[in-house]
Amino acid sequence: MKVLVTGGCGFIGSNFIRYLLTSNRVPSNLQVKNLDLMTYAGRGKNIEHMNLANNSRYSFVKADICDPVVVRGIYNSFDPEVVFHFAAESHVDRSNQNNAPFKTTNILGTQVIAEEAKHAGVSRFIHISTDEVYGSIKEGSFLESSTLNPTNPYAETKARAEEEVRKIGNSGLGLDYIITRSANNYGPYQFPEKLLPLFITNLIDGKPVPLMWSEKNPGLNVRDWLHVEDNCRAIWYVSQNGNAGEVYNIPGDNERTNIDMTRKLLYYFGLPEELIEKVPHRSSHDFRYSISGDKLKALGFKHEHLALDHEVNRLCSWYENNPEWWRPLKK
Repeated sequence: MKVLVTGGCGFIGSNFIRYLLTSNRVPSNLQVKNLDLMTYAGRGKNIEHMNLANNSRYSFVKADICDPVVVRGIYNSFDPEVVFHFAAESHVDRSNQNNAPFKTTNILGTQVIAEEAKHAGVSRFIHISTDEVYGSIKEGSFLESSTLNPTNPYAETKARAEEEVRKIGNSGLGLDYIITRSANNYGPYQFPEKLLPLFITNLIDGKPVPLMWSEKNPGLNVRDWLHVEDNCRAIWYVSQNGNAGEVYNIPGDNERTNIDMTRKLLYYFGLPEELIEKVPHRSSHDFRYSISGDKLKALGFKHEHLALDHEVNRLCSWYENNPEWWRPLKK
């Protein structure tokens, strides 16, 4: 079996490739090709650090998913049965500063990789999206059928990317596709600009952590924390058991406020709350994300990393023990 992974040098993509190449739940003869442009978030050489680069079942091509000629050549030469499309610009703050790369990669790139997959006769196309396409919710949880209401440029481009996949999947000869929308991922190899890796690496060096704060909202924004390994298992599980044309939420089932997560880290390192640097909330800072996983669980999927305190402690230890991976990324 051959699979193509786009964006496999990034945080979730590289963890997914590791899952494909090391899990006994995946066929042992599976071959993986990783298509990645190696932008800033891929500078950590995750695959190399995982000791997977020389795996006989792994190959890499540095290329742009927006280039239809290159993409078509990869499909023709490698002939993958399944495509897992992770490649995306993903940081909200960066999208607020300049949304052009997000429109190019997330919308145009998705259009190219999906259109060429259809022409190549790919058996199944798995598009990786985000819970941020739903926007914020005060109470309850979003279902897959809920109306999308993205409130920042990143989320808007991810919602548009989903539209492109649907259009291509439902036109002409069609494309067997599935869309996953995952909660807030955390785990090893996450670029140190997101909350947990940024705060952990700052605290390792005894530096302040910038928590968004106001009198009315002192760090009370809520995120649902999904361990990246559970997300990777769920994505593979859906690819094998999900129904074509469907959307599947992948929650973490671990909702916490940002101040609660910050205090967990301070407690782990034995540091005072004076290290919290209170910064203004950014524009389009959604208060709470929450998605229902009932549809995924009905397929038979079960989480394995729900002990959040334990997992966060493990993550802190990982960053402590792997400074050679993250220090160059913070320069």
